[in-house]
Amino acid sequence: KATMKSLRFITAEAFVSNAEFVRKSLGGVAHNLFPLLFKASYLLEQGEVIHDLVENWPLVDFNMGKLLGTTVDYQEDLSCRTCSVCLESCLTGLRDYVLNHPSPYVKRLKVVDLTGIKDVEVQFCECKKTMGRWARTQLLSKLCLELLVYLQQTQCNPGAFEISVDVLIDLFVTERNYELVMQALLKKCCCPLKICCVSFRSDNLDLQKFFSIIKLTDPSLLRKLEIVHNVRLEMEHLEILFNSIHFPLLMSLTLPARTFNVQRFTATDERMLTNIGEKMGEMTQLTELSMPFSILTGRIQKLLSPLKTPLKMLDVSNCSLNHADMAYLANSFHANHLEALDLSGHKILDLYPSIFFKLLSHSSSVLRSLTLEDCNIQDTHVNMLILGLSPCQKLQEFKFLGNPLSSQALKHLFTFLCELPILKNVEFPVPRDCYPIGITYPIDDASLCRFDHQKYESVAEDLNLILLQANREDVKASTPLFGSYDAAVQETNNELGAYLIKSFKETLERFTTSLNKMS
Repeated sequence: KATMKSLRFITAEAFVSNAEFVRKSLGGVAHNLFPLLFKASYLLEQGEVIHDLVENWPLVDFNMGKLLGTTVDYQEDLSCRTCSVCLESCLTGLRDYVLNHPSPYVKRLKVVDLTGIKDVEVQFCECKKTMGRWARTQLLSKLCLELLVYLQQTQCNPGAFEISVDVLIDLFVTERNYELVMQALLKKCCCPLKICCVSFRSDNLDLQKFFSIIKLTDPSLLRKLEIVHNVRLEMEHLEILFNSIHFPLLMSLTLPARTFNVQRFTATDERMLTNIGEKMGEMTQLTELSMPFSILTGRIQKLLSPLKTPLKMLDVSNCSLNHADMAYLANSFHANHLEALDLSGHKILDLYPSIFFKLLSHSSSVLRSLTLEDCNIQDTHVNMLILGLSPCQKLQEFKFLGNPLSSQALKHLFTFLCELPILKNVEFPVPRDCYPIGITYPIDDASLCRFDHQKYESVAEDLNLILLQANREDVKASTPLFGSYDAAVQETNNELGAYLIKSFKETLERFTTSLNKMS
């Protein structure tokens, strides 16, 4: 629905719709109107105007999240519009802020915060061309280096070197942009625009390069660290990382699959795990921990008990947890604070239902997001599940893809879900009766799409009707077959695809060589 605009905002839209007029008039615009004009020009995708506003920014700070978020004059939050035209104009405007005007003493800008930009699946900007986190990392690094070269080569105003603006950004580094970002971070002290890394994501990167670049990000200021997918980080590397670098402000940590594998643990490995737990205990701000696809059977307590601060988010999906692990989680001080929990890949209702319900009841007053994918939840479990979920009145998101539930069971479950007052998002599986008889769970990728699509559409319609009749049009129900949308993976999937093909080719070559040697 259309959002109301104040008369001031409508006037601002009219003003920014003529880029040439804005350029001539900016000198006479009151400083406190710049934020209003920025949001209006962002909404209208007026790239030139955005550039000129940033180039002449008269205020001490420039915070994208606040500027584009809900404001008095226009309620709509535009921070999830990662419009390429707008963001490029913004960053080039920042570069030109440093280069232009001979009088640096009127330049008051000290902090630019780009961390409020949110990457989402559906874009509402007209151009439909987005600039994701990886591309923003790339462009900012490129502009910082270009700026340095330009300042060193030309006889420009020496006052430009006296300008110092901290640019807060969420960096995303892969093999493809590593060299550029590395150079920008190495030369940070000489550049008027100082890259300040608040959050760091690394994928498809050699371990040595990861260690080199993480040291340059100023880890003492890092709030979020994501090491994912194609970074071959194992437990011994994680211990080296924590022993050599301190992360005092780290709030969120994501580790790649198989960082831990207790199946082949020695006494040395046990000590290593204890040490890692103690090092995480020194991170007093840590409240989010994600370690999917690590094998942690019987070791959750060893890893989590040293933590001084209760976790608000925990992802232990496909970690082969046992009864002792679940018992520890249910009874630990973390349980009462968990706002987001992912226990996918565990047969919780078969193996330890009472412990699981104890965990749910402890976290029910705060739990916002629960993910139980591939948990072998069957029709016989639905009443039990409803009982366990009933206290979770704060639940906003429930994901349970990959479970062998029938259409009838799903309808029963949806009737209950309507009663959760602030539920917003549900991801449900394709009903078991839409697949051929004899299908086995978990379903492999090859068979995932081989279901009766017409029957599925009919069931999905019935489920949406249940929501509609309960006046719950606010709930979005969907079946993303290959998992939820991930903006970072989406943006770099070509590079990751090429990497996987290369890895597969190398494995085949090694296999062929071994066969040749044997014969």
